[in-house]
Amino acid sequence: MPEVICTTVYQFPELSAAAKDKARSWYREAAVTDDWWDAVYEDFERICDILGVSLKTRPVRLMGGGIRQRPCVWFSGFSSQGDGASFEATVRHAKGSAREIRAYAPKDHALHGIADRLQSAQRQNFYQLSADVTHRGRYYNEYCMTIDVARDSPTGQAPTGGSEETVVEALRDLARWLYRQLEAEYDHLTSDEAIEEGIIANEYTFTEAGRRFG
Repeated sequence: MPEVICTTVYQFPELSAAAKDKARSWYREAAVTDDWWDAVYEDFERICDILGVSLKTRPVRLMGGGIRQRPCVWFSGFSSQGDGASFEATVRHAKGSAREIRAYAPKDHALHGIADRLQSAQRQNFYQLSADVTHRGRYYNEYCMTIDVARDSPTGQAPTGGSEETVVEALRDLARWLYRQLEAEYDHLTSDEAIEEGIIANEYTFTEAGRRFG
């Protein structure tokens, strides 16, 4: 014979401190989806375009059976030794990149510095430098990128002294920059403030112990 069971449910602000912790833990797992980094990647792709960094792509199979090209960008994080970000790309001079990056990200001095160093190295080599960036190994950080710098000189001139190192370190700094953005985004999404805002906005209800109801 069917029974009717009544359960008292609570809005998040009505829960005890311990129950709130349990509710946050439940929502935190749901909040960090497989694609939480997409917005950071999109921003990174735009920045790469400005800097003359053409990200390589790889085919990824979609749920519906189709194929999509995704940029060759990877990361691991955020609490283990060796965590970081890396990418594969080809790099060439991008005219006006130092000016354009300041217009796009006026307060990001790290990006300004990367653009300035790449521009300086190009200027010293009559804007003939190119680089090929590939990933190696099973880890993902700036030191897992092999960066080969060459000078496309019609007379066979080699890169000027120190310019290869300048390009290599600027590109590694770009990978470090990406990792910091990913870490900041993850910290924001999983912060208590963001979690509570999401719970309250969605009007979720919980048992007295903090277990999601419904």
